[in-house]
Amino acid sequence: MDKNILVQYCDMKKEIKDIRARIRKLDKFLDNPPIVSDTVQGSRKDGTIGLIKITGIPDPLYTRKLNMRERYWMLLERKEAELLELTCQAEEYIQSIPKSELRIMFRLYYIDGLTWVQVAHRMNGMFPNRRIKYTEDNCWRRNQRFFENVGSCQEET
Repeated sequence: MDKNILVQYCDMKKEIKDIRARIRKLDKFLDNPPIVSDTVQGSRKDGTIGLIKITGIPDPLYTRKLNMRERYWMLLERKEAELLELTCQAEEYIQSIPKSELRIMFRLYYIDGLTWVQVAHRMNGMFPNRRIKYTEDNCWRRNQRFFENVGSCQEET
């Protein structure tokens, strides 16, 4: 396992978020579909011939959107199952890191989706007595160094 699992996990979370946004957009459309009107020439109930106003929901469009929402729901279920598997793999990878401090940083950044600034702030809250405070830059650099060292160790084997 390598950094790709962590990156893939983050990307999958974004993809699921996008699918949910698309479902919400379709739900909004289906809850309040557009009503269209048209006038046609025809006979009325009383037998006279003239213009008749027809109002309604465009059925083909509504049906397509309804089917699309169902497909998105099925896709979302599959992606959430994949995300669960990736979560387990990402957690296992993070758990294999020897330093506790790095494990915490990686969980905050990769699993919780925080920015490096937020990670530094949280780390400062967890380790208030640390002589050198965590910053965005030093958290990011620790991440970079870790993967450089892991990459060089894998190349040697």
